[in-house]
Amino acid sequence: MITAALFALFFLFILLSVPVGVAIGAATLLVMELMPGTPPSSLLIKNAIVGADNFPLVAVPMFILAGEIMLAGGLSSRIVGMAAVLVGRVDAGLAYVNVLASMFFAAISGSSPATVAAIGSNLIPEMEKHGYRRDFSAALTSASGMLGVMIPPSIPLIIYGVVTNVSLGALFIAGILPGVLFGVSFMVVARIIAKRNMLPLQHGEETIRYANSNDRAKGGIWALLVPIIILGGIYGGIFTPTEAAGVAVVYALFVSLFVYKEISLVQLPDILIRSGRTTATIMVMVAMAFAFGRFLTIEGVPSDLATLITNATTEPIAVLLLLNLVLLITGMFLEPVAAIIILAPILLPVARSVGVDPIHFGIIMTCNLAIGFCTPPVGINLFVASSIAKVPVEDIIRKILPFMIGMLISMAIVSFFPEISLLFI
Repeated sequence: MITAALFALFFLFILLSVPVGVAIGAATLLVMELMPGTPPSSLLIKNAIVGADNFPLVAVPMFILAGEIMLAGGLSSRIVGMAAVLVGRVDAGLAYVNVLASMFFAAISGSSPATVAAIGSNLIPEMEKHGYRRDFSAALTSASGMLGVMIPPSIPLIIYGVVTNVSLGALFIAGILPGVLFGVSFMVVARIIAKRNMLPLQHGEETIRYANSNDRAKGGIWALLVPIIILGGIYGGIFTPTEAAGVAVVYALFVSLFVYKEISLVQLPDILIRSGRTTATIMVMVAMAFAFGRFLTIEGVPSDLATLITNATTEPIAVLLLLNLVLLITGMFLEPVAAIIILAPILLPVARSVGVDPIHFGIIMTCNLAIGFCTPPVGINLFVASSIAKVPVEDIIRKILPFMIGMLISMAIVSFFPEISLLFI
């Protein structure tokens, strides 16, 4: 009864458009205050403070700040230009550029909506000039934007590592190949759609022209060095993932101020304010979700759910399918950070009971929840792309369905072939 009331209140607040972090905290507080047999409400405050007081979480605001600096410093246009140079002679070139640029930007930002905004603002108008429909371009950008939370550095992976006490460095390395797999699937789907619908497919000529006209591509190598420095430093044992976030900020400042020279010291306060707002939103969510998850643990929800699933089936494939289904549905309604904090402690023991590696399960969780960025009713990527392309969200939803098939196929491959995630671990 207590658990049912907790979730009922939470979803009620979500339907009322209450911010997720506030909805989590308010639902937990009301249940603690009004229902008998629950812990004192002071436990909410205590667990929120304890949950947020975690050193690895320092990486979250640092990576957000690095992304904001590089975005303001002319990063996205140079990444698009570099991607155009690399795939300039491939048919359906600008569609490939969209995906490849999103992969590059994902390796810097750690945010899905930021990837859509940065790449979409550059490429959606350009793709329309060369004959691509705006709804197709917006759908492709929404889909490829989900890579922002899959390819490291990824904020959801950081949160998963903190919640489950799994190595952040191992999670970052494990996320590379699944992210590439999803990116390749988007390219394949885009090629099929382009060929069937007579979209630009003339030897990549439109991309060659765009690559040649974009002289900013020459500076793209500085942007692409960011993931190499971050992942190379972590994998080489030079610094921890949290320290890597600080290195990313320093490098972003150096490149933006002295190499690209597109921002000045006068602009830094605005950049700090924007990153501070994003960080505050995430950290409120983190603190409240930690308290929410602790309350569920006290009520015995994780063990009850584990018993329910294992009683239904002990077949590893069936259990993994159930876990994927739960995560896919959750991703449609909850932001990945909140979903991971709430569900990771509940579902990880179930996954472990059928032999799933904790690192592999972290990738499974993140990939499933990332798909939620492209599905209604939340579907943040859809709304960001809609505002850029100036097309209705309903049109984008229709056009994104083929890419959704690619996502589900890639998700199945990642789930049932753990070697993809664990190859370099």
